[in-house]
Amino acid sequence: MPTTLLAFLGACTLVAASPGPSTVLIIKQSLHSRRSGFLTVLGNETGVFIWGVVAAFGLTALLTASEVAYDVIRIVGAVVLVGFGIQALRQARRAKGADEGAWEATARSGWASYRGGLLLNLANPKAAVFAMSFLPQFVPQGAPHLPATVGLAALWAVYEVGYYGLYVWFVGRLKSVLSRAGVRRRLEQVSGGVLLLLGVRMALEG
Repeated sequence: MPTTLLAFLGACTLVAASPGPSTVLIIKQSLHSRRSGFLTVLGNETGVFIWGVVAAFGLTALLTASEVAYDVIRIVGAVVLVGFGIQALRQARRAKGADEGAWEATARSGWASYRGGLLLNLANPKAAVFAMSFLPQFVPQGAPHLPATVGLAALWAVYEVGYYGLYVWFVGRLKSVLSRAGVRRRLEQVSGGVLLLLGVRMALEG
């Protein structure tokens, strides 16, 4: 069991380290405040746990079996990504020439940050399919499948809270540099552009 857990946490590290939409959104929100960034992390990991539970009950298989259902979630996910990208670009434009206080006024509320992280994760069908293929590999032989898989999903989510929390902390540590309006505006533009491109790519994927 300890060996299995170590292998699982190692795999979780590799998964979290792979850049994706959630990473971009977390860093983007952390530019505004640590609170906003951390609540985005919590929202994202709530989505991770939900997909893990869905996979534990075998419901994710229905998504992979139905091309229509998969495509619907894929298109919704693309729209969400494009929406976040446009929002970031608009914030960068509004913040042009703004001081620190004006920039902070564009930060999202706590609930909006949490909801954004959750929505981005749940609107990604790849996250569902990955959870279905990832978690069962680490269920110990002879262990009851359902509780073991749910437990692994919870551990995965909690572990990533700590991992992505380091991103939030690191961005906060660079506050003296990132507090410059020009730097923040440029980073907002970059994150917005990346989210837009990821959204377009998701929409075009078959």
